[in-house]
Amino acid sequence: MFTDMVGYTALGQRNESLSLALLDEQRKIVRPVLARHSGREVKTIGDAFLVEFPNAVDAVRCAYDIQRAIREFNLSLAQERRIYLRIGVHVGEIVGTDSDISGDTVNVASRIEPLSDDGGVCVTRPVYDFVKGKVDIPLSNVGLRSLKNVAEPVEVYKMVMPWAPEAVSLGQPDKNRVAVLPFANMSPDPADEYFSDGMTEELISTVSRIEGLKVIARTSVMSYKGERKRIPEIARELEVGTILEGSVRKSGTRVRITAQLIDARTSNHLWAESYDRDMSDVFAIQTEVASKVAGALSRDVFSGPHSKTKVDVESYTMYLKALQSYHESTESGLRDAINLLELALSKDPSFVRAYAGLAAAWGRMAQGGYEEFTIALNKAEAAARKAVEIGPDWAESHEAVAIVKWYQDNGTAAIAEAERAVRINPNLPESYYALGMSYATRAQLEYGAQFLKKAYELDPLSLTVAHGLALVLALAGEESEALAVWNRLLKLSPTNPRVYDGLAEFYMLRRDFDKAQEMLSTGLRINPTEYRLRLNQGILFALTGHKELALGQLENIMQEKSESPRLYGQMFIHAALGENDKALNALAKGAGQYVWPALILSLPVFEGVRKDPRFTEFCIMKDLPVPPVH
Repeated sequence: MFTDMVGYTALGQRNESLSLALLDEQRKIVRPVLARHSGREVKTIGDAFLVEFPNAVDAVRCAYDIQRAIREFNLSLAQERRIYLRIGVHVGEIVGTDSDISGDTVNVASRIEPLSDDGGVCVTRPVYDFVKGKVDIPLSNVGLRSLKNVAEPVEVYKMVMPWAPEAVSLGQPDKNRVAVLPFANMSPDPADEYFSDGMTEELISTVSRIEGLKVIARTSVMSYKGERKRIPEIARELEVGTILEGSVRKSGTRVRITAQLIDARTSNHLWAESYDRDMSDVFAIQTEVASKVAGALSRDVFSGPHSKTKVDVESYTMYLKALQSYHESTESGLRDAINLLELALSKDPSFVRAYAGLAAAWGRMAQGGYEEFTIALNKAEAAARKAVEIGPDWAESHEAVAIVKWYQDNGTAAIAEAERAVRINPNLPESYYALGMSYATRAQLEYGAQFLKKAYELDPLSLTVAHGLALVLALAGEESEALAVWNRLLKLSPTNPRVYDGLAEFYMLRRDFDKAQEMLSTGLRINPTEYRLRLNQGILFALTGHKELALGQLENIMQEKSESPRLYGQMFIHAALGENDKALNALAKGAGQYVWPALILSLPVFEGVRKDPRFTEFCIMKDLPVPPVH
C-alpha cells in the first residue's frame, strides 16, 4: 500500500507550520488503523506511507478504514485544515529488509495511487481477484492505465465509497424513516467502546421523540456495527430514507461527538457537525443533534422532560456501561448491569432511565431462568414503579411497567401502560410488541397483528418481534405475509439458527412436515444446542407419529437447568402426542410461575387440551376468554 497527502508540497510552501501540524495529525490517524489490520509500516517518505500486509484482504479493508477515519476527522474542520489522502494497493513479490522494500510491486502501488480521487483508493486487477467475494466494499473497473516505468498497461479498479456522490440511488424511500447507525469509537482507549455504543442508544432514544419520524430500534441498527456495508445497502435492508452516523471520542471528562445526517436516496449530506464539550453537557448535545435532525427533515422540534435533564457524570457513565452489559443478554452481563445501575441510582436517585433499565434487566433475569421467576419479576416491578413515580412523563417508565405486566400475565394492565408509553413516544417497538402479544394472547389475532406490524417496522431485524409477528399472522390465516417475514430475515441472516426455527414452526402450522424437518436439520447443524430447535424437533416427532423419538427429545429437554424450559417441553410435546393429562399437569404447574404458552388459545397443537374441562379453570385463573367446549 502506498498513501500520499493531496497538495502537501504546495501547502508546505504556503504555510509550513500548518503542513507539519497536518502531517502529525495524519500519522496519528493512520498508524492505529494500520495496527488493526496487520499492516507493517515499512517507512514514511515525507507525507507518504509505504506499508506491507500479509494478504490483500487486510490491505483493502485497511485502505477503506483509513479513508473513513480521515473523513470523520475532516467533518467539523475548516477546509484549509482538512486532510485528503490518495491510496494505491497492489499485490506481488517484494525484495528488501525490515527497513525498506522495493521491486515492481512497490512501483505499481506508488504509480496507481495518484489515479485515485481525493479521499479515494485504487487497486490493481490482481488485488481485485484476490478480494472478490471476500469484502463488502464495492470496486469499480476504470479500465487499463499506462504507468510510468511500467512496461504493460495495468487494469485498475476504484473503491466506491458509500459517501461518494455517485453512490447508487435508492429511488424514493421515506425520508422520515431514520436509522441511527452505531457511532464509531475514536477514543484512545478501546475500553471506551461502551461510551460510543451507549451514545448510539441515547441518540436513538432522543431522535425517536421527534414527532412524525419513525426511528429504527437499537436491536436492528447494532447488527451493522463493524460492518462495511454502503449506506444505500443498509438503507435498503432497513427501508429507511435517512441515516444518522458519526463518531465519539472520550478523554477523561471531555467528549467529542461528530454526527452527520445522510440522505439515503443520494448519499448526500444533509447536515454535519462536531461537538467538543464536557461530559456534563452530554444531554444537551443529544438534544441539539435531535434538533438539527428535525430541522433538516422539516419536522417539529421535540419537547419534554429530557431536554431539561442534567446529568451526574459518574452515574451516567455507570449507566452507559450497564447498557453494554445488559445487551450481552448473558447471566453475568445482566448481573453486572444490575450492579452498575444500582450504583448509578445510589449517586443519582432521580435517574429515571436507570430505574427503567433496572426493571428491564430483572425482567430478562426472570425470562432467562437466571433467578427465581417470581422474585426477579417482583424486583423488576418495583424498579418500574419507581421509574413511573419519579418520571411519569417518560415513555420509558410506562414501557417498563407494561413489559413487567406482560411477563406477569396481566394483559389488561400491560395494554394500558403500553398505550401510555406510545402516546408519549410512538417509536417504542417493545411497547407495540407488548400490545400486540397481549391482544393475540386473548385470541384477538388480527388486532394483535396490527401492533406487531408497528413493532416490526421499527425493529425489522429483531428475531423476537419477527417471531411474534409471523406466528400471529400465520395463526390469523395470513400465511403469505408470515412467510415473507421469515424469508426476509433468512436473506439477511442466513446463518442464524433461530431463523430456521421460525421457518420450521411456520411449516409445521401448514402441516408441511418434510419442509419443517429440512429447516430444523439446517438449524441444528448450525447450533445443535439451541433450545427452541430441540423443542420443535420433539413436537415434529410427535406430530409425525414418532412417539419414542419425541419422548427421547423430551428426556433430553428435561436435563435443562431451569424449570421453565422443562415445563414448556412437557406442555408442547405431551400435547402434540395427545397426552392431555400430562400436558395439563405441566400447564397447571407452570401457571403459578407465569410459565405457559402465550398463544395457547390459538395454537393447533393445544386443540385437544382446550377441549378438556380443566382448561376452563386455567382460563378463568388467567383472565382469558373461555373457549367453547365441544
